[in-house]
Amino acid sequence: MINIVVLGSGTSVGIPTIGCDCKVCTSGDPRDSRLRPSILVQYGGRNVLIDTSPDFRQQALRTRIRRLDAILYTHAHADHIMGLDDVRPFNFVQREGIPIFASAESMQVIQGCFSYIFDSRPTESSKPKIVPHVFGADPIPLFDLAFVPIRLNHGRGTSYGFRFGNAAYLTDHSDIPEESAEKLRGLDVLFLDALRYKPHPTHTTVDRAVQWVDHLKPKRAFLTHICHDVAHARTEERLPSNVRLAYDGLEIAVEGE
Repeated sequence: MINIVVLGSGTSVGIPTIGCDCKVCTSGDPRDSRLRPSILVQYGGRNVLIDTSPDFRQQALRTRIRRLDAILYTHAHADHIMGLDDVRPFNFVQREGIPIFASAESMQVIQGCFSYIFDSRPTESSKPKIVPHVFGADPIPLFDLAFVPIRLNHGRGTSYGFRFGNAAYLTDHSDIPEESAEKLRGLDVLFLDALRYKPHPTHTTVDRAVQWVDHLKPKRAFLTHICHDVAHARTEERLPSNVRLAYDGLEIAVEGE
């Protein structure tokens, strides 16, 4: 059994958004409060994190994460990598390096943003102990579960989703190439980017995400990376019964392969 915990379901600035008094940012519905996007995949006593958002410390404390076994990166935008330094407490407890996996392009950005982590010179300060790995098209075997990278269009750039068992997590995509779509069929659970209703050059709309659900036919779909244009309760009233909005703290059980 695989357990997926939604650590954050919001867009790059989070909800509430600084300086905004809109109905969603001031909503009393806790599902409208959204930290930056990330999930935790739990199985066989292991914890695999997808993305270290700037809110990772808060997410780890709220979810009571006690161990990290690996980190996968979808891409290297700030809202997906800037919590990397907060893995240090896990190093203190685990006393070992934590493997991280990223595309070659993303790893280059991570190494540039966190150059001190990769600097081998002695230091008086603590720093994250990580073991970097660059992934390509091949599945990433992690503790008896394969994570298959799914290439996505993110505007003119590229991001990656991951399929694992009968689930897949996609965030930050404006389109899904057909060769990638073929890897997303026959799923129990599919996460999709659904930033807002208005078109955006680097993200998917709610309506387009629903069209992808119709095309790929997962049993259940959850929309994520949501901005403050989308109110949780009102939006779910308009969605098909097998499509829901993700929200922070949501847990989903999925059968393995």
